Amino acid sequence: MRFGVRLFSQDLLSRDIYKPSPYGTIRPHSIIRRQSLHAIMANTRVKLNDNTTIPLLAFGTGTAFFGKDAENMVTAAINAGFTHFDGAQIYRNEESLGAGIAAAGKPREQLFVTTKLNKPAEGKTVRDTLVESLAKLQLGYVDLFLVHTPLHFPEPGRLKAVWKEMEALKKEGLTRSVGVSNFRTPQLREILDSAEFSPSVNQVEFHPYVYKDLLPTLELQKQYGIVTESYGGLSPIFRFKGGPLDPVLESIAKRLSAETGKPFSEAQVLFLWQREKGVVIVTTTSKESRLPEYLGTFDAPKLTDEDIASIDEAGAKEHHRQFPAVFPSEG
Repeated sequence: MRFGVRLFSQDLLSRDIYKPSPYGTIRPHSIIRRQSLHAIMANTRVKLNDNTTIPLLAFGTGTAFFGKDAENMVTAAINAGFTHFDGAQIYRNEESLGAGIAAAGKPREQLFVTTKLNKPAEGKTVRDTLVESLAKLQLGYVDLFLVHTPLHFPEPGRLKAVWKEMEALKKEGLTRSVGVSNFRTPQLREILDSAEFSPSVNQVEFHPYVYKDLLPTLELQKQYGIVTESYGGLSPIFRFKGGPLDPVLESIAKRLSAETGKPFSEAQVLFLWQREKGVVIVTTTSKESRLPEYLGTFDAPKLTDEDIASIDEAGAKEHHRQFPAVFPSEG
């Protein structure tokens, strides 16, 4: 099953340097202005339900950078061609994300920055926390502000109240879009019942070993135009090796390497699978050498229907979730 999203690139279309590709994305004519083809494809824009757009691939500052200084890698990622950066209050490194952005010197309007709401301290409002985040990030607004997990707000009615505060921040302009993270269908329905703005994004752990379990949530999101954003998408190869996915990913990577004439990794196969599922991808690395590899994924041919089916089938044979502490059950 595929959940489609609309992909386009505002900047490139406005410069009239694109033409349609046989893969349904966008390719340039013979001259690329300042950006490599890799970066352009990775920064293809996905349309959100509030008429804003979000780049397809993001560099995340959680996981390997949780509680650590991410400044140098953020700057390196910008210089490599990333424009989308995913942070969170709970990561305890928003200052270094902001410092990395400042050090790179890229114009603010060319970047897309996300942060996420932690449980506010006693006496603090949701707005207070975002204002503090903006100061740390050295920004006047974020492009996307997410409720990090519904488990922070278990009290009856609290989640609806928090969502109203999120909507107010969008109206005020402190964030361009609002969304959620780690929500299942019950929590989504709770806020959708009285929402003025539906969440634009739900960021969840997303890979073939959890895909089957996510299907009810994905179906509801489709009804409201809520884009799925992934984290932990490479878990099958970095955390759950030895499972039924291994030979499938290896076979597809080998074929794509032969077709493209360049090395193609299992990680890139998983990125392409996520794209075919209509997912915006958040990834991270502490190795600067991996940045070009990740950016270079999306000018490859699309996965075939057979590829998608084989990945789905192999993933459905086992269930592995790396981050259960922030993700509620479906019931």
